[in-house]
Amino acid sequence: MSRNKLIPLLSVGHACVDVYQGSVAALVPFFVAERAYSYAAVSGIVLAASLLSSVAQPVFGLLTDKWAMPWLLPVSTLLGGVGIALSGVSGSYKLTLVFVALSGLGVAAYHPESARVARLASGGSHSGMAWFSLGGNVGFAVAPLMVSAVVLSGGLRLSPLLVIPAVAGSALCVPALRALERSGSGRAAEAVNARRDDRTSFVKLSLVVVCRSIVFIGLSTFISLYAKQRMGGSAPAGTAALFVLYLGGAVGSVLGGNLAGRWDRVTVARWSYLATTVAVAGIVTVPGPVLYLFVALASVGLYVPFSLQVTLGQDYLPSRVGTASGITLGLTVSIGGLASPLIGAVADATSLRTALAPLVVLPVVSWLLLRTLPEPALPGPVLPGREPLEPVLPEPVRSEPVMPPPQVTERKADNGGAASAP
Repeated sequence: MSRNKLIPLLSVGHACVDVYQGSVAALVPFFVAERAYSYAAVSGIVLAASLLSSVAQPVFGLLTDKWAMPWLLPVSTLLGGVGIALSGVSGSYKLTLVFVALSGLGVAAYHPESARVARLASGGSHSGMAWFSLGGNVGFAVAPLMVSAVVLSGGLRLSPLLVIPAVAGSALCVPALRALERSGSGRAAEAVNARRDDRTSFVKLSLVVVCRSIVFIGLSTFISLYAKQRMGGSAPAGTAALFVLYLGGAVGSVLGGNLAGRWDRVTVARWSYLATTVAVAGIVTVPGPVLYLFVALASVGLYVPFSLQVTLGQDYLPSRVGTASGITLGLTVSIGGLASPLIGAVADATSLRTALAPLVVLPVVSWLLLRTLPEPALPGPVLPGREPLEPVLPEPVRSEPVMPPPQVTERKADNGGAASAP
């Protein structure tokens, strides 16, 4: 199977996992409607999905830096789907938290290894990683439509049907991994930077990721309820806002890969966060249906740097590709859930509009941090042992010892004749 076919297959598998990250936020309005959960309570559900994922993500990254574990892809996909499927039929709030946390663990296990596999399949190209990231964004976009179609037709009791994408995604992983193994890509050279790790830049990039995560998770958790309030209590209005938020992410990921081909990644990411600042301010302040336009702009602005941050992290930490992928690709979504209970508590005490207003500041912080980051040098090849190759020096040319010329002795002829060689 060629790389042109492998990346789409891995991208679809990515969609089948990230649909469950999007499903947590999509289930929030239904938990409020059927179980009368408060804003703080539904924020706790988002936290449950995020907390375990936040802790587990770096652990799985460290493990994949030491050992290739492709079997994690189908197993973690199933785990993510089963957790969400059971969350709707659990009778208690505590069980709901447990099942959502189980789904978060599956998502955490998936991302570091999938990023490593996608890097192999794409040859380390920015566009290949952008298409792989697109799959996750499509999964997010499909999540509110899938959840609404299932739950509106029969309530939360039908949530077990939500496991179907996990089964399909797990099945898709198997031929993709077999094709990768047959092609020898699993043992081929990985395109990573052969210079030393730039840990200072990676820490700054991680702070950028955290700021982006809080904005995105804050919006995805509450934008449905916020749009419902702003549009006169219409449930479809809330679902539409969440769909626009996720769909804009699909556009932003592809756009980011294309823009990085013309300008460097740091510059593209920096300007995208400035645009995001304006868009989030519009969500909070502008009334009426124009809200959807600002939601779309915010989504595009947040996702243009998404795949670029993944490759930047891998190039800042070339000896720890799994760890870098786990933080920039997986933790970027999960850690934002840690701030959701605070946003929910403020919303309970004041209003959703007041609670979302501080999100305007965070893209500015990302912009300021990116101004201090360098664009990494082009990567060089290393073998799958994760260690840079030692430079291969040419063998010294061995020269044969120079033998002295044979001695010529002179012999004087009798009677003063000419000399003759012996």
